[in-house]
Amino acid sequence: MAVAWIFMKNNKGKIIVTGGAGYIGSHTAKELYLSGYTPYVLDNFSTGHDWAVQWGDSCNVDLSDKTKLFNILKEIEPEAVIHFAACSLVSESYNNPIFYFNNNVIGTMNLLETMHELRINKLIFSSSCSVYGIPKAIPIPNDHPLNPISPYGESKSIIEKILQWYSELNSLKYMSLRYFNAAGADPDNEIGEAHSPETHLIPLAINVALGIKERLDIYGVDYPTDDGTAIRDYIHVKDLALAHIKALDYLLRGGSSHNLNLGTGEGYSVNQIISEVSRISKNKILSHNKKRRLGDPSTLIADNQKAIEILNWKPVHSDLYTIIKTAYEWQKKQKTILK
Repeated sequence: MAVAWIFMKNNKGKIIVTGGAGYIGSHTAKELYLSGYTPYVLDNFSTGHDWAVQWGDSCNVDLSDKTKLFNILKEIEPEAVIHFAACSLVSESYNNPIFYFNNNVIGTMNLLETMHELRINKLIFSSSCSVYGIPKAIPIPNDHPLNPISPYGESKSIIEKILQWYSELNSLKYMSLRYFNAAGADPDNEIGEAHSPETHLIPLAINVALGIKERLDIYGVDYPTDDGTAIRDYIHVKDLALAHIKALDYLLRGGSSHNLNLGTGEGYSVNQIISEVSRISKNKILSHNKKRRLGDPSTLIADNQKAIEILNWKPVHSDLYTIIKTAYEWQKKQKTILK
């Protein structure tokens, strides 16, 4: 099988991006291209979007199709793989855990086996702070015990353990990047967040501000926080994407395997987010209080010092104003297009 790859303008190296038509994957593909790499997006487009693939060729492939996956990677001969492809809704994972383990874990195993057969030995893995479960320390250090409380978090934890064994027993070098709350949109307003269903707080609050939704549901107002709502560490999607470039450069220079927190070290409550969306949009956000959801700790804040030290990276776009302003401009643009 041959794929008509035509996007060969950059010369730093060819990089496979699984799930590259999704939110974080598409932003990373853009930064890869701007950094001189040639991204190749592999996606089954179950949740990704054609319009998000603007900085590289794409191929419709599911990681369950090992033959097609093998042929593509053999043809491209990438320097490394950045692996985003996964299902990622915590609530959905409770309702369908078998699907999550099949899709996330078995899909990753297929990818790793294919990479091993073709001697592709560098991987950057899209992990999650959900591997920690209910944190015992805030901010959460990189060496915090892994104790996930959802099938989604468990799937990420299992993959991290598999990567550790592959790294110890084979030649694989990897970076497992544990995201905190990805947020915001491309500052150039070319791509942004577009999930269906949308479950993330900031776009949901913006939808109320834009009149797309009538009100915002707040899940839990009885947490042990100053205002009773959950606190999260929000990191701009561009800062996340740039961290992947730093991790790629590090591995290609011969760096060793690591698990790294990607967050800002600061937390904001649900009510603080709502207040900032209201201020930027100049619209009131109507809300409705509901009971807590399964799998939602009260506070998640990253200790990001290890990522700063190893990758020489730090978040520079992740102040709350920039996060919400870029997300607001993106969603306002989409509302205009939809009209």
